[in-house]
Amino acid sequence: MQQISIFSLVMNASLVVQLVMAGLAVVSVLSWALIFNKIAVLRAARRHSDEFERNFWSGADLNRLYEDANRRNDSVGMERIFQSGFAEFLKLRGRSSAELSDIMDGSRRAMRAAAQRELDALDSHTSFLATVGSVSPYVGLFGTVWGIMHAFIGLGNAGQASLSTVAPGIAEALVATAIGLFAAIPAVVAYNRFATDVDRLATRFDTYMEEFSNILQRLATR
Repeated sequence: MQQISIFSLVMNASLVVQLVMAGLAVVSVLSWALIFNKIAVLRAARRHSDEFERNFWSGADLNRLYEDANRRNDSVGMERIFQSGFAEFLKLRGRSSAELSDIMDGSRRAMRAAAQRELDALDSHTSFLATVGSVSPYVGLFGTVWGIMHAFIGLGNAGQASLSTVAPGIAEALVATAIGLFAAIPAVVAYNRFATDVDRLATRFDTYMEEFSNILQRLATR
């Protein structure tokens, strides 16, 4: 019996099915590259947040933390929120006509804007994974339908109906669906995991902004 490999099925498929397979393979490679990059980015964001929280709650002087952040000029995540909020606090507090409510509102707005920018950066390009996860199975199914149609047309032209005649063409077509699922499943799993990680960081940012706002309010009333 002639053995059929995945490679031979791909090479013997029709041109349309081969184009579908190639497109899905490229999308899968891009998805995996984005997945590994996003894993590193989110891991770094959690690590920076942990380090900054340890420094912040260790009793370090806020002015020194702010000066260090400005000097490095590479703050991210929670440190960027602190930097933006404290900068606005110092600017508004230096105005003799500024009231406490104005100082606190301005600081909170600055922190919320910084937090949103950080979350947007962390969440960037994850929509690509969602698109891959939702579209790839249908693209693969299109390749399968086209391949099966092509196989039956060839069977009709041959005028002889047998399982051994039509089976290779159907197998070639089904590879497209398999590649579509191979591209879609990791993308969906990764997208859900990244969305959960970003939500957790957003919760941490919100909690920190509330706690830092209380500290700023105590400083403003001194």
